Amino acid sequence: MAGIPYDQMGGHIWFNGKFVPWGDATVHVLTHGLHYASSVFEGERAYEGEIFKLCAHTERLFYSAETLGMKIPYSIEEIDKACVDTLEKQGLRDAYVRPVAWRGSEMMGVSAQLNTINVAIAVWEWPSYFAPEEKLKGIKLDMAEWRRPDPKTIPCFAKAAGLYMICTLSKHAAEAKGYADALMLDYRGQVAEATGANVFFLKDGKIHTPKPDCFLDGITRRTVIDLAKRRGYEIIERAIMPEEMSDFSECFLTGTAAEVTPVSEIGSYRFTPGEVSKTLMQDYEAEVRGRPAISAS
Repeated sequence: MAGIPYDQMGGHIWFNGKFVPWGDATVHVLTHGLHYASSVFEGERAYEGEIFKLCAHTERLFYSAETLGMKIPYSIEEIDKACVDTLEKQGLRDAYVRPVAWRGSEMMGVSAQLNTINVAIAVWEWPSYFAPEEKLKGIKLDMAEWRRPDPKTIPCFAKAAGLYMICTLSKHAAEAKGYADALMLDYRGQVAEATGANVFFLKDGKIHTPKPDCFLDGITRRTVIDLAKRRGYEIIERAIMPEEMSDFSECFLTGTAAEVTPVSEIGSYRFTPGEVSKTLMQDYEAEVRGRPAISAS
């Protein structure tokens, strides 16, 4: 599908309770979600015909919508089923799944209490976020100019469209300089996350990761923490200052799109993808395909 605009892909999209041809899944230019970012979404992956942790994603979609004052006009079970049905309708087994909910166009202005809440689900083929050969040697990250904001200024625990504006800006700036992505600090100057993935570091056999107190505690992040604990690794969630990165030996990102991706460079800091990163990459791959490498205790 590389090179094909997303509005020209084939198949069907689940749109407000029914399937419509892909090209007909459109909204009006005066849709509130376009002008005021009143939109929430999820990113999910299907492996061998099963959507990994589907219910957890749907529950977060509903939480995000509620946080933005939006009531999704379907139940969690109905959206779960719609995701599965859309995957089957597209005839795919390994795919990316994108549910999205947004305010419609009945009112145009900051106030939008009367606007319809629309929901759509699209499914398409989307390989690993980073090329396999790039993942194995570790990707390179720039240091982002933009920072994750204070939780008092944004609904930071919602997966809301507007919160990704600074992520797009940061990723564009990084790619323009030849990097794959960017690492963002938070409003306090502490290490936060990449533009669409959580970050982990290794030091003296222990795994360190920023405490998600102003950004998403990713579903993949929680999965990888569980996998690491099954392996006996100690997980330390804490505030991490950027200068501490000079003391870490390994680094990797986690996310639905990124899966588990080793990092070799963040700005002036260097890391060597090693056994921990490789093990968790393999364990995650086994987990999402229903073949856990090690059982949960």
